[in-house]
Amino acid sequence: MIRLFAALTPPLEIAEALAPRQQGLAGAAWRPPEALHITLRFFGEIAETAADDLDAELAGAARGPLTLELQGVGAFGEGANLHAVWAGVAESPALRQLARRCETAARRAGLRPDTRSYRPHLTLAYLSRADPAAVAAWIQANNLLRSPPFRLDAFGLYSSRRGADGSRYRLERAYRLGGG
Repeated sequence: MIRLFAALTPPLEIAEALAPRQQGLAGAAWRPPEALHITLRFFGEIAETAADDLDAELAGAARGPLTLELQGVGAFGEGANLHAVWAGVAESPALRQLARRCETAARRAGLRPDTRSYRPHLTLAYLSRADPAAVAAWIQANNLLRSPPFRLDAFGLYSSRRGADGSRYRLERAYRLGGG
């Protein structure tokens, strides 16, 4: 079994520019720049044979390059159940289409459909027993986040291994987004 997800990795300069915002929340486990990504589809624990099928299907999901930008911040969870803060991704029909193609690839590989609605973001920190008022204040202080546009020419299939200091990600396959 292997735990997999498809994601886009922002350029290092975009990820590093988020570092000044990654502070000011007690109980936050801030993610390092190399761990920041925009998930296209989380597949979960799957058998190695299904992973091979998924790889073959994802190879057909790639189309043209994407130009994205980060916009705004938010949190997942409410009250005592707040569990992450994130940077949002500005609306992009091309990004949503790529995420749909990754969902189609998963279904063709025999995986169950993802029933959650897609909300593109970069998780900046995982939270443990966060104070809701402190999270609200952090959101208010950072809600005008806007990055310059950045171009992405590939997406990847990543494995995830949980450790004491958080999850570690490894690029298993890269899929070039054609056209440049």
